[in-house]
This record gives sequence, structure tokens and C-alpha cells, in this order.
Amino acid sequence: MTAYKDRSTEELLQLKDSLEAEYKKFQERGLKLDMSRGKPSKEQLDLSMEMMDILNSDTDLRCREGVDCRNYGVLDGIQEAKELLAAMIEVPEDKIIIYGNSSLNVMYDTVARSMTHGVMGSTPWCKLDKVKFLCPVPGYDRHFAITEYFGIEMINVPMTPEGPDMDMVEKLVSEDEAIKGIWCVPKYSNPQGITYSDETVRRFARLKPAAKDFRIYWDNAYNVHHLYFDDQDVLIEILAECEKAGNPDMVYKFSSTSKISFPGSGVAAISTSYNNLKDIKKQMAIQTIGHDKLNQLRHVRYFKDLNGIMEHMKKHAEIMRPKFEAVLDTLDRELGGLKIGSWIRPKGGYFISFDAMDGCAKAIVARAKEAGVVMTGAGATYPYGKDPHDSNIRIAPSFPSPDELKLATELFVLCVKLVSVEKILESRSSAA
Repeated sequence: MTAYKDRSTEELLQLKDSLEAEYKKFQERGLKLDMSRGKPSKEQLDLSMEMMDILNSDTDLRCREGVDCRNYGVLDGIQEAKELLAAMIEVPEDKIIIYGNSSLNVMYDTVARSMTHGVMGSTPWCKLDKVKFLCPVPGYDRHFAITEYFGIEMINVPMTPEGPDMDMVEKLVSEDEAIKGIWCVPKYSNPQGITYSDETVRRFARLKPAAKDFRIYWDNAYNVHHLYFDDQDVLIEILAECEKAGNPDMVYKFSSTSKISFPGSGVAAISTSYNNLKDIKKQMAIQTIGHDKLNQLRHVRYFKDLNGIMEHMKKHAEIMRPKFEAVLDTLDRELGGLKIGSWIRPKGGYFISFDAMDGCAKAIVARAKEAGVVMTGAGATYPYGKDPHDSNIRIAPSFPSPDELKLATELFVLCVKLVSVEKILESRSSAA
């Protein structure tokens, strides 16, 4: 295909008229489709329904240690739940705490605790003049929402095919004591689907931060969310690398079963050093007498072990893979060679990241909405919702049905073409 920028103004004007006519046909269809968030589909949720039958009124509800899971106690999670999630995220079972249903909640608590009480005896962040976080971009909007809520200044760090720009990360954390953390989604990153390279992980582990209370917020949300089990990305384990580098306390590793079992009632966890665990448990002992042990027991008895989780995730992949391929194949077919956008073909995770021409993302998302398809807001993948290039759009293929997804993607590429033509014509008009 001839790139749009290489076409004459007359050709582009004719193309614009044709695209506008096609767009009006979409508007007349009265579509109401939602691709705004990475929610599992009903078919994915149905995979875990047998878990609802694991516990009943006749079930022995004691965990292996003999504790009645209906009652108070066991602050940091039952032992078999620790073993299950530790195996899933590749950490020692004595370096993990089991929480409630949401890892986002654990991340919020971790930032809040640091604000009010500091990190391992350091000055509480709320008493400091300035607190900053590094934010790989494009990144996860809910991470950014947490730090923004607490008034923490966020600094953009560009993503590369290997992970965050580590030259920039190393320089910033070594020079500025106000930088207290960095958000990371290291495997199948949100939204690009990038997995950090071995060297990137090792460079994280070897960081020499100016702030003693600097922590890496390692959100390993998609560690078992492969689309291709015979061709999956591999991420080396950050806690072990930090220990080798002499920085055992520098990382908090977060995970959950939210997109494995049920997003509304999964099991979350944090894994970190013994020193950090001791610090966290002080706060937990005040906050709760223990999280939902019945739900922990339900998950353990349903999945049994890591193999059970992996077999379950293969079923998720069978549902997710065709959706991802449908979107990516449409992007390749309809936009390949036009030089009006770029995208990455991820091997796992929940999103596809699309980069439009600069200055086009908001208009593309608005056009899609006007024709009945709601997408993640343009700018959402950047702190404060401000994409300096107005180019990144996060596509979430998981929730719509295959037929809905086909329609939504057809409309999306149409909007990309239309807005891109308008942008090129506008720039030519301005130049003249």
C-alpha cells in the first residue's frame, strides 16, 4: 500500500470522502460496544465456575495447619495458599503474604503506609517536601491514579523493546533522593505487552538509589497470562536478582489470581524481603485479623498446584488468542504500509498498544465513540492523563464477543484512517 503521506492532496481528498461515507454507515448501525477496559469475558469467568462447588456446608473447612478457616486468625495467609501463589510467581513460600482479592488494593496500601509511617523506619513521605515516582510510559493508568491521589510527582520514563529506559532510570534514582519508587509491569506490560529483558531486570536489581527507602513496585500481573504456551516470554525473577546484587529490600512484588479465577474474588499477594515483610506485618496487625481464608482455601483446593493453574490458563488462552489475532490481523491488513500507526504483537497479557500519528489519538477515540465504540480514553496510559504526543491508544480485546470485536476493530481502523487523512491535509494546508 502507498503510504498516506506519499499520496497527492487530490487523492487524499477523494479518500476522505470515501472514508466519511463508510463512517456514516457505521453511525447508522447504532452500535453500543465497549473496549475500554481489560475485563475477562463471560466465557473466561465460566471457566472457574466449578470453584463455586469446592466448599459447601459439609466440607471440612480446616486448613492444613488445623485452623478453622471460618474463624479469625492467620494474619498472612494459610500455608497452602502461600505455597500455591509462591510457586506461581517463583518466590520462596516464606517470603509472601496473602491478602484479599485485589493486588491493586495491596499496592494502594503499600503507598499509603509509606506516606503515613515511612519505609522500615525512614521518614514518612507525608513529612517530606517532595516525593516522586518514575512511571514507564505508556503504562498502567491505575498505577498512576494511586500516586496522583497521594500528591506524588510522577516522572515519565520511555519504554523500549527491552523495558524502561534504564539509562534514564539509573541516572534519576542515583541523583534524586526524592524519587521513592518506580511502577513496573514487567511481563506482558500494560499496554504494550513487552517483557523486560534479562539485562533490564539485572540493572533494576543493581540500582544504587539516593533514597534508602526507594522501592521497585513490581506488578507481575500477567506472569501466567500467555497467549502461546509453546512460544511464551520468560522473565527472570527480580527478588533473587536483588539478593545477588546486595539489594534484598529494594523490591515489592505484587500478584493476584484476579484474571485467573474471578476478578471480583481472587486472591492477591505481595512478596518481598524478610525485612520488608516484618515492616508490612506491623501495619497489617492493626488493619486486620486476617483476610478471607475461605476464599484462599477454595482456590487451593480447586487449582491444587501450579500445574493446575497452568492448565487452567491454557483454557483462557484458547479464548483470548483468537481475539488478539483478529485485532492484530486486521491492523496488519488494513493499516500495514500506510505509515499512519504502529503496534506490537504481544505473546501474552491483556492489551494491544496502538500508536497513531502524533496529535491523532484523542480524535480517533472520539470518532469511535461517536459511532458506538467506547475505548480507553486517549492519554490514559500516561500520568495525569497527558500523552505528550497524543498518539497512544490502548486496545482491550478480552471482553467483547468475537463478532462484536470484529465490528469494533473494523470501526477503529476506519477512524484511524479518517483522522490520519484529516491530519495530513491539515498540515499541508498550514504549510501552504
